Parts: sequence; structure tokens; C-alpha cells
Amino acid sequence: MKQILLSLLFLISGSCWAQSATGYFDKAMKKAEAGNTKGAIDDYTRAIKMNSKFGEAYQNRGVARLKLNDLKGALEDFSKAIELDTMNTDAFTGRANVNYKLMNYREAIDDCSACLEMNPRDYVAYNLRGLAYNKTGDKKNACKDFSKAIELGSQSAIKNRATFCK
Repeated sequence: MKQILLSLLFLISGSCWAQSATGYFDKAMKKAEAGNTKGAIDDYTRAIKMNSKFGEAYQNRGVARLKLNDLKGALEDFSKAIELDTMNTDAFTGRANVNYKLMNYREAIDDCSACLEMNPRDYVAYNLRGLAYNKTGDKKNACKDFSKAIELGSQSAIKNRATFCK
């Protein structure tokens, strides 16, 4: 009887220590906010292992990987987040940013365009698409996007328009 009680006590206390996918996600968010990017990636990974359809964890891990310049990992995470939720505009913008850094300008333009179809007020997507258009030599569309981004409140687009639209 004593062994059964000890076993039950051990099982109950063990379950208190068990983390859920959302628990790891919450820990990761706190670590990311505190600047512990690698720790956040570890906890996002644990959350994903517990729930392979946790799109927000993929997206946030993509942001963290991008911060550490792990472009391949970030691209995979943003793509998975989009696969799980085709309406995730932040994941499209994140993947566009990675594609831009990888000099995949056409893919960056496509991702920004997909984002803007869903959220036509996303000035980040307009500004980034303008930068990608500029890299492909399409100055007309670049300047048009910078102007739209400025109209929507982008400060960095002001500099980009002044630099690239003379």
C-alpha cells in the first residue's frame, strides 16, 4: 500500500512538471522578449515537437532564427507557418524578408503581393516589395510602393523613396 501511494505521489508530482505546447510557447515568448533568442528557439522547438500544427510557434521561431541570421531555418519556419495558415500575413512578410536577404527578389515580391491581397494596409509589405522591385530594376513599381507605404505611415519608405526615386 505504501508503495502504491508513493507511486501515485510520484506520478502526480511528475505531471505537475510536465509542460504543454502552449506552456513552452509562453516560455519562449518571455525569453524572446528578454533577448534570449537561442533559449526562445529551444522552447519554440519543444512546443512544435508537442504540437506539429502550432503555426504561431513556427512563425515566432522563424522570427527568432531570422534575428540570428539563420536564413535557411527562418525560411523553412515561415513556409511551414504559411502551409498551416494561408491567411497568416505576418508569415508572408517574414518569408518575403528572408527571400529579400537571400536575393530571391521575385519570391519576395510574390510574398509581399500575397500579403497585400489579404491586408492592403500593410506598409511594411509595400516598403519591402518596393525594395525588391528596386533590386529587379523596376523603378516605377518600386517608387509606387514606397509612396503607398509612406501614405500608410512608413518612416523608412520616406528614406527609400528619396534614395531610389530621383
